[in-house]
Amino acid sequence: MASDDVALLTERLGRPPEGDFEVVVRTAGGDPAVIRNAPFLRDGTPMPTRYWLCDPEVRQAVSRLEAAGGVRAAEAAVDPAELEAAHAAYAAERDAAIDPAHPGPRPFGGVGGTRKGVKCLHAHYAWFLAGGDDPVGRWVEARLREEPVRQPAPAAQRRAEP
Repeated sequence: MASDDVALLTERLGRPPEGDFEVVVRTAGGDPAVIRNAPFLRDGTPMPTRYWLCDPEVRQAVSRLEAAGGVRAAEAAVDPAELEAAHAAYAAERDAAIDPAHPGPRPFGGVGGTRKGVKCLHAHYAWFLAGGDDPVGRWVEARLREEPVRQPAPAAQRRAEP
């Protein structure tokens, strides 16, 4: 974790981050747009939300979409089998980062910590921007293209090496 990234996220959260993270998508200006969280907070608490959308402008645009009924609309628009596969892939990627010998509680669920359906457009869009094959993230991207909002870095800059 770069100290500048920690300082910026501390400012945006209003507190220091409680877990380790890495920036996987940056804005054109170089600020963090999406972070990948460690599967556990530093105190050992499971962290089911692997990807966080942390660019304020994009996060606000997604919040407006959610407030306008976007969660229900996205769930109705995407193929249920694709959504189920996305949850499984998200969980598998997160679980692969956990030591198999870990004795305590583990994070559970798929995107946003849910096992089925759509819980949070922010989590789906964050994972999509980080390179995840997420039908809800694609749906959000299409809606945001209809609304004037600054997008994160171009696709070529989105994927950071794990």
